[in-house]
Amino acid sequence: MGTAQTEFTAEELLADHAVAEPLVARGIRCHGGFDETGEYVSPRTRHRVPAIEAWQAKHREEFGTEILHVPLETWPANFPNVAQARFLIEKGVPEPLIATLTRIGTVEGFGANIRFLNPGDFQKHFDESIAGTATAHLGTGLFEAHGRDEAGWEEEAGHKDMWFAARDIAFGDPDAKIDVDAMLARMGFGPGGSGDGSVLDRLLPDDIDTNVELIANLMVRVLLIEVQAFHTFAWADAWLSDTNLVAGEGEAARLVSYIRADETPHVGYLKTAITEMRDRTWVGSSGRKHDGAEMVGRIWDACRAQSLGAGRAVTRKAILGEVEHWVLKRPNGTDLLAEFHSLATTDEAGAAA
Repeated sequence: MGTAQTEFTAEELLADHAVAEPLVARGIRCHGGFDETGEYVSPRTRHRVPAIEAWQAKHREEFGTEILHVPLETWPANFPNVAQARFLIEKGVPEPLIATLTRIGTVEGFGANIRFLNPGDFQKHFDESIAGTATAHLGTGLFEAHGRDEAGWEEEAGHKDMWFAARDIAFGDPDAKIDVDAMLARMGFGPGGSGDGSVLDRLLPDDIDTNVELIANLMVRVLLIEVQAFHTFAWADAWLSDTNLVAGEGEAARLVSYIRADETPHVGYLKTAITEMRDRTWVGSSGRKHDGAEMVGRIWDACRAQSLGAGRAVTRKAILGEVEHWVLKRPNGTDLLAEFHSLATTDEAGAAA
């Protein structure tokens, strides 16, 4: 049996490493910081990262199964692609990229809502013990840490403001030049927008507690978002690091790299807890027992289909709408738009507009 610690208090899972220097972006104190060697240290990882590693080792030992793997190749590359992003900036149409960075930051702010999930006595919903697992710690530190990372906590800014800072560093306070509220409304965040997706369409048997399904469903959806976001990180780094293209001497790209590091424990705990739920027997309110692989599989298949289908189409349509909105304001807008589309990959060219 392994000897690593697998039980943690909320205070431990929220604990920071000591840093030699704080992370400050545009005068704003952000979470995390730098050690004595200048390496970035993510927030709330003093015990959280070792905990995830211990829970994964414990699961492999007890169940003999591997932790869920979600290949990044499942999702197409970012839209617009790097060549299209560069083209827009070089042609003096940066607004669609400003919009995209603003949209990402806004979505990150919504991530704080994960802390409001309340698993309660989660053990009663599973036949096997969940002691010493990620699942047992969801409501005692993990969801809270995730929410704080995304939206910030107290005096420290989180990913929401870090994305906004990256935008402002690269483009120089763009909200002073464009109507950010109107832009967000066009992209689905205003009145009549897409909403927060909080309504649950039941996929599991009626005797499975609704709260359990809601939590599992949201965890799978968030995991898929977190994984596909690594395409976004690579995309943003490719052009934000180009000092001939944007301002800031690469500082915006460095901020994105810090966010990417922070997201790794999110993927880690979500994969671990979903694996633990998959390999356990679920217990309904009637006492009936259900195969965890089937329960998680139903949720997984539906969320994956949404992510690759309707969800991707909605996001692409919003981004393309913003591109068209700004490009067509230019005197040569029609020609610019045609050239923009000519830079699409085969996959992008075949996607529905």
